[in-house]
Amino acid sequence: MAAQLLTIEVTRLDAGRARLRLSGELDFDTAPQLVAAAAELRRDGHQELLFDLSAVSLCDSSGLSALLTARHGGPGAVRLAGVGPQLRQLLDRTGLTELLAVEHAIDGAARRAG
Repeated sequence: MAAQLLTIEVTRLDAGRARLRLSGELDFDTAPQLVAAAAELRRDGHQELLFDLSAVSLCDSSGLSALLTARHGGPGAVRLAGVGPQLRQLLDRTGLTELLAVEHAIDGAARRAG
């Protein structure tokens, strides 16, 4: 069975903010794609990044590392929205829930981001 690709849809919002909607698997093979997209947004002056993970079917340790790299790649906040129960449990167990500012519902996060 072939690995599911990662798709990243970027929306550049006002005031240095951007939303990245991810779909597919965030793993060893696809994490570099996320790191590159976040780095490009940071270079373009986007300080706050909102990751919509509602369509992510899998996130492994490489995916977590990519999210942390995005967090440390610039001065602004990184927020996660649309986090499923398995990923939320992983974030809670690793202590990353607060560091990555996990939102409770994508609708609330989208309203604040847009």
